[in-house]
Amino acid sequence: MFPPADPDPPDLTVWYREEILVHEASLRAYLRRAFPIVTDPDNVVQETFVRVLRAHQTRQIDNVRGYLFATARYLALNLMRRKEIISMESIAEIEDLPIIHDGPGVADQVSLKFDLEILTEAIQSLPPRCRDVLTLRKIDGLSQREIAGRMGISEHTVEAQVTAGMRRCAQFLRQRGLMPARKEKS
Repeated sequence: MFPPADPDPPDLTVWYREEILVHEASLRAYLRRAFPIVTDPDNVVQETFVRVLRAHQTRQIDNVRGYLFATARYLALNLMRRKEIISMESIAEIEDLPIIHDGPGVADQVSLKFDLEILTEAIQSLPPRCRDVLTLRKIDGLSQREIAGRMGISEHTVEAQVTAGMRRCAQFLRQRGLMPARKEKS
């Protein structure tokens, strides 16, 4: 008799334990904070793990933590869309509440914080001069002329560095599944 085939090869099991399970507690906490309406975050966490594991089997995931959180956010949002969140009786009572709040909700704030962390990681991955030029242009809002004068480079170099930085950041986000793949020109 032959021994049964190992359904989880050792390298996959090690990857799962070292790259996915280490984020379980923070992922669960994120889901509870960002999506309090989701009644069973454990199911979302498990489905996230399954999807990330499947994705890992077909391609390399460079930023597992980012991919995990993006997948969990996607699943939680889909779950919320499918659920009936507020009964019709509650809608009638909403107008009577003395609360007016036009700002972003907690879920939006947490999602934005996560997006900013990923974008920061993308910018930090750039070569130093490219990172400095992109930061001065896109974050500090300096003009190309101001950046050129400050850094002692030509305006053309500033423009080229900004373009290269934006492309590399977009590629960074695409590789992590956080941005759609580029469409081929016909």
